[in-house]
Amino acid sequence: MGVEMVRVPVGAELELDIQLEGVTEGVLVTAVVTAPLVGECARCLEAFSSVTSVRFQELFTLAEGAVDADGYVLDAGLLDLEPALRDALVLELPLSPLCAEDCRGLCSECGVRLADAPPGHGHEQRGALWAALKDVRVSEPGAGSRED
Repeated sequence: MGVEMVRVPVGAELELDIQLEGVTEGVLVTAVVTAPLVGECARCLEAFSSVTSVRFQELFTLAEGAVDADGYVLDAGLLDLEPALRDALVLELPLSPLCAEDCRGLCSECGVRLADAPPGHGHEQRGALWAALKDVRVSEPGAGSRED
């Protein structure tokens, strides 16, 4: 279960802390799930692993009184926590996961991972797009204007 760049590995063990409360409409579930994550850094494309913890609260309604088609239902008195757990985890996954908060990404010129590049890594700017502007000099405003 996951999104394009990060996911919970198949068969991973999840840690659950669950509180069940009987209410008039059914059962109120309050849970915290801690799950391992694996993925690819959005900046440097390196594989990484981490852990996430998600808290959620859902109402599981009784099957005979279920009106909301988008909610969770107690089926024959059984509470299937998997759909609610999956929804909560996937919604909290980062769309642009990072291997580290300070990840500098890749060099836009050569593609080397900047964390692995030597100090002072850089490239001479020789782009044809800017070559025509290399000799342009900007004068002070009003320096070349005529006085009438």
